[in-house]
Amino acid sequence: MTKPTIFSGIQPSGHLMIGNYTGALKNWVELQDHYHCLFVMVDLHTISVQQDPAELRQHTYDLIAMYLACGLDPKKNLIFVQSHVTEHAELAWILSCYTFMGELNRMTQYKDKAARHQANINAGLFGYPVLMAADILLYNTNLVPVGNDQKQHMELTRDIAQRFNARHGEVFTVPEGYYPKVGARIMSLQNPDKKMSKSDSNSQNYIAMLDQPSVILKKCKRAVTDSDTDIRFDPENKAGISNLMSIYATATGSTMDDVQNAFEGKGYGDFKKAVGEAVVAMLEPIQKRYHEIRKDETSIEKMLQVNAEKARELARPTLEKVYDAVGFVKPLR
Repeated sequence: MTKPTIFSGIQPSGHLMIGNYTGALKNWVELQDHYHCLFVMVDLHTISVQQDPAELRQHTYDLIAMYLACGLDPKKNLIFVQSHVTEHAELAWILSCYTFMGELNRMTQYKDKAARHQANINAGLFGYPVLMAADILLYNTNLVPVGNDQKQHMELTRDIAQRFNARHGEVFTVPEGYYPKVGARIMSLQNPDKKMSKSDSNSQNYIAMLDQPSVILKKCKRAVTDSDTDIRFDPENKAGISNLMSIYATATGSTMDDVQNAFEGKGYGDFKKAVGEAVVAMLEPIQKRYHEIRKDETSIEKMLQVNAEKARELARPTLEKVYDAVGFVKPLR
């Protein structure tokens, strides 16, 4: 029986933080034995916001090493770089001709990013969801792990696929959103009403996957809490302490009741120290493995070269069906 195909990716736009691990990578590791998984560095998406070219190149290597260090097996998953497979950009152009301006205007992520990058509101930023649709539809993807911030893009992908199929026949597999078991939603350490983000300009707001133990301990020690003394999970009234409880529970595999019972009667200082130590313990083996992988760029490049061709072999038949459907003359070979 053929395994369903799952497609997902992360932008190589900076160092990953623990929210990326608990919300995505940790779940991906659990999926790899049950699905045909494609996990991608979506670098074409990344340049919709201005990047330093040298940093982007290094961040791409960093992200690949982190994928592997977190437990993604290159023998079980197809791990590749988006820009290495030109079919993504080719299909995106065709799908843009089947996407309405009004649909793209309604995308909340475009509005948010345009507000934050007013000096660079470019066509790529506007058309970002179409490229995402091409990423997914190229591989006859059945399931796409999505969070709340991507649900709107996922629905647009389905609309585009159904619109194309209605006009040209069953060319695309219409994907479904995949909602893995809910992990803790990790919030900013200094502003716990906001989600922790690797693009945050204030490094005190997040814990990066590669932060040194001393840095992690300091960040947890300085995390915003409240004037109360009880350690209890109450996101509405105690956002800071609830966020730290989520981090501790995720790092230790505990429930909120476990955390509350373990720290009953103890102060915030003791709890913050325990949170920092738990995160250090969670990240220590990942960091060790990461540094071993990252120093061997030759092996990374060989893997990417092989995987790019594998991805292209999967993508070409879909693109050929699309070319035929829209009436392009078949190229002579």
